[in-house]
Amino acid sequence: MSGHSKWATIKHKKAALDAKRGKAFTRLIKEITIAARSGGDPDGNPRLRTAILAAKAVSMPSDNIKKAIMRGTGELEGGQIEEVMFEGYGPGGAAVLVNVATDNRNRTVSEIRHVFSKNGGNMGEQGSVAWMFERKSQIFVPGEKAAEDALMDLVLEAGAEDLRSDGERWEILSPPEAHEAVLKALESHKIPSEDAAIVMAPKNLIRLEGKSASGMLKLNEALEDHDDVQNVYSNFDIDEKELEALAE
Repeated sequence: MSGHSKWATIKHKKAALDAKRGKAFTRLIKEITIAARSGGDPDGNPRLRTAILAAKAVSMPSDNIKKAIMRGTGELEGGQIEEVMFEGYGPGGAAVLVNVATDNRNRTVSEIRHVFSKNGGNMGEQGSVAWMFERKSQIFVPGEKAAEDALMDLVLEAGAEDLRSDGERWEILSPPEAHEAVLKALESHKIPSEDAAIVMAPKNLIRLEGKSASGMLKLNEALEDHDDVQNVYSNFDIDEKELEALAE
């Protein structure tokens, strides 16, 4: 297990705290609104269906979900939200992708650039680091809910490519087109899933240590704390023991 996978677990715990603060609601409402532009029927819109499942997982009221869908389809008025991907480098040369949803692109560009520079990184041009990542389906399953061999057979048959453990959860990686099939396979066997999404997964990892490691974590957290940021992806890897010490 790499430190990068361990960081995914730490982020999951942080997301639980964000949910209590209502921060998760804001991000998921934006995601539902954007996804609904391609159609308000979740049965025919995989991205919307995934966003709705994530919203229900944090106990978002059905009325909030319905209104977000209606804003996306144009049935309700609302601020025009634009989805943008920013690229840059963090301490130690780690590549960073920042997915944002904003109603004011110019303001957000300025603020994200400031976050990078304040935390030892710098924003790059479009295409500068995106080639280091690839779109993947990423689904997490609680470790105690499935045995490795049975889960491996199930997800590989459904189209998954890899199954990993971070010590607490199973991480299932698949091509984006297999996302729905893997989720349905889990559902049919009554295996709960969490944090299911299409992500930008790094093709290779860069090991960070010392100040570069701590600086990268600070940059990552600062970016995630920005109100317009939906997701942050990076290719850093940090030794498990060092990561645990830094995360405390």
